[in-house]
Amino acid sequence: MFRMSRAFWLILPGLLLTALVIGLPILILIWTAFHEVSRFGVLLSFNGFANFADVFADPLFYAALLRTIVWTAAVVLGTLLLSLPVALILNEDFAGRGFARLLILLPWSVSLTMTAVVWRWALNGQSGLFNHLLLQLGIIDTPIEWLGTAPLAFMVQIAIAILVSIPFTVTLLLGGLSSIAGDVYEAGAVDGATGWKSFRHITLPLLKPFVNIAIVLNVIYIFNSFPIIWVLTQGGPADGTDILVTYLYKLAFKFGQLGKASVVSLMMFAVLLVFTVVYAALQMRREET
Repeated sequence: MFRMSRAFWLILPGLLLTALVIGLPILILIWTAFHEVSRFGVLLSFNGFANFADVFADPLFYAALLRTIVWTAAVVLGTLLLSLPVALILNEDFAGRGFARLLILLPWSVSLTMTAVVWRWALNGQSGLFNHLLLQLGIIDTPIEWLGTAPLAFMVQIAIAILVSIPFTVTLLLGGLSSIAGDVYEAGAVDGATGWKSFRHITLPLLKPFVNIAIVLNVIYIFNSFPIIWVLTQGGPADGTDILVTYLYKLAFKFGQLGKASVVSLMMFAVLLVFTVVYAALQMRREET
């Protein structure tokens, strides 16, 4: 009992600091959401749920919410499906494996904003590198405006988000694969578990905790991802690629509606909190059964 009490007092300062860093901004956000706010962030008057009503009456909010769900699900799923085979290959022992790992992980060190700027130049409809290569190869006859229409631009942004998310996810999965002892595979081989059976009954179950971590972290990261969409299209054309985070940015810094922006921010926080808690609870329940 004494040891537990002493341990608690030792971690108490860290807990208080964490509560202050996380809790105080949330309290300020809640307080702001119930007030009319000037463009300069000055609280003018208490207006109850008026900001909430304005947000729920805005059709752009629902479009951005639906697009955010599609964006998050597509990027996270696509990232996992591509990262797993890459991690499996990089986990094998072959000549040049260290260099291959470096090539895969190197993009992780590059600023996401700078990456998006390069992609915007490459996807330019008239002078972009991507169109130039496709024209030279004879794949297309005329340049394509990759960012000119909302549906095509949104698919391109999803593809770019998947590519830039692969290094981080591969790193997580490689950590999981390296923790699996070779004796497990040897024992499985004795029982006839080779190839696909070995992957299905040994690798996947032992890798599951790392997959769960990758899913949760990627959902949080992608759900709030701002640079790719903003740099490429700023949510356009005609707000057709807006997700909640870019919709929030426009409310706050383009239209000066900080009260409504606070409401959207609170809802984003609530969605991520509910997802994390529910997903963790479901995974714990599965492990118990």
